[in-house]
Amino acid sequence: MIRINLLPHREEAKKARREQFYVLAGLVSILGALIVFAGYTLIGNAISNQEGSNEFLKREIAVLDKQLDQIKRLKEQTQALLARKQVIENLQRDRGETVYLLGELVKQVPEGIYLKSMKQDGLKVSLIGHAQSNARISALMRNLEASPWLEQPQLIESKAIVVNGRRVYEFGMNFVMTRVKPDEGKVQK
Repeated sequence: MIRINLLPHREEAKKARREQFYVLAGLVSILGALIVFAGYTLIGNAISNQEGSNEFLKREIAVLDKQLDQIKRLKEQTQALLARKQVIENLQRDRGETVYLLGELVKQVPEGIYLKSMKQDGLKVSLIGHAQSNARISALMRNLEASPWLEQPQLIESKAIVVNGRRVYEFGMNFVMTRVKPDEGKVQK
């Protein structure tokens, strides 16, 4: 026998498909929401980790900046100490130069020359004096040139003047001292 189903099967199938669609749509929306939540969570964690790393780096950079400041201060102090040491060494080296200068001048100034003033600027020495003749000034220049401690004499001027009714020659002269070396100072003594 033939059976005919008169129940509204199409509508039930449609209803079943609709229910299936709503369930699938609900599941997809829940799955989408979970994916979005997971993405936000992962990105949030990555941002917080990066901010933590940035803070750590800022703290370490601050520590290194302090250390760099300390190193800079130490370098400045070292430079200052080296400069002081150099000044002391120069003073130690130069302390005998004035003695050598005066000793050499006593030896090298010929009779008939009278020194009025002497000025020393580093190794350069300026003399002003009176001489009985220009020949004596020339002798002084030759003596200074021959000296082991004095060199490069240069006559600035020589002019005749009258002092106490006598004619004398006033002169100005520059010369340079040579540096005293420790072994030369011992040989000269």
